[in-house]
Amino acid sequence: MSKKAFLFPGQGSQYVGMAKDIYDNSVEAKEMIKTADEALGINLSYILFNGPEDQLKQTEFTQPAIFLHSVILASIIRTLDIEGAAGHSLGEYSAFVAAGSIQFYDAVKLVRERGKAMQQAGIDNPGTMAAVIGLDAEIVDECLAEASSAGIVQSANFNSPGQIVISGSVDGVKKGMEICKAKGAKLVKELVVSGAFHSPLMQSAKDKLKTALENTPVYDARFPVYANVSAKPVTNKDEIQNLLIEQVTSPVRWEETLKNMIADGFDEFYEVGPGKVLQGLVKRSNPGVKVFGIDKFTDVEQFL
Repeated sequence: MSKKAFLFPGQGSQYVGMAKDIYDNSVEAKEMIKTADEALGINLSYILFNGPEDQLKQTEFTQPAIFLHSVILASIIRTLDIEGAAGHSLGEYSAFVAAGSIQFYDAVKLVRERGKAMQQAGIDNPGTMAAVIGLDAEIVDECLAEASSAGIVQSANFNSPGQIVISGSVDGVKKGMEICKAKGAKLVKELVVSGAFHSPLMQSAKDKLKTALENTPVYDARFPVYANVSAKPVTNKDEIQNLLIEQVTSPVRWEETLKNMIADGFDEFYEVGPGKVLQGLVKRSNPGVKVFGIDKFTDVEQFL
């Protein structure tokens, strides 16, 4: 029997108009979007459906927008026998909601707090991120160890073989980019981001999120969620809480997560939410497994 898993996207997958068709075709989606607007005290649905894009790109709105889109889709799917999940950075919150570990109403508020805290940390401690293509992780880490004399820099996302994102202070990342190029990287590109996510410069956001999580009910998960920090499955509520706190300043071990899931028998993956980023990473890393996207209402109709 095939083992199926949900994968939930992170920041960067948003687009203006997201979830509008689901809202128009599902009473449950309407109720969830209304609940989110009320919980947050903002008209998030208007930003999802209409933009403007510049506002949707702001971290404090981007994160709850992607989360909401993903969780609505996962909630209205009825006929997929899901036995595990993983989420890329922000997407981990969607995964824990799907697994019953955090209630939707609590999670949407948590995600907004996370977005606001990370956006503020980017203002208070300016930093940047860059994609490094074509180098092994060990070589990238060696480059960054050398670059750390210029400022804070570390690997932030191990996305797929030869695709790593680095994060840190502007000087640290610039130096890291320079050294990675010299060591033979095929491409080194600075990313347009509002902060140095998954680096020590997010410590203030981590502290705020710790307080928020400690005041949020967290339950044991119904099925294993493979955590970004460890790349291992977790179901225990205390571990889940700690991992979500650590995630803010720790690397996302996505390549390793997929390897572990496949080793545990998962061979059918469904990216649930906006975009196709994770589908691409699965195909590049593990071409032998099946991967599907669920973004629109037409994608989910067959599973109602």
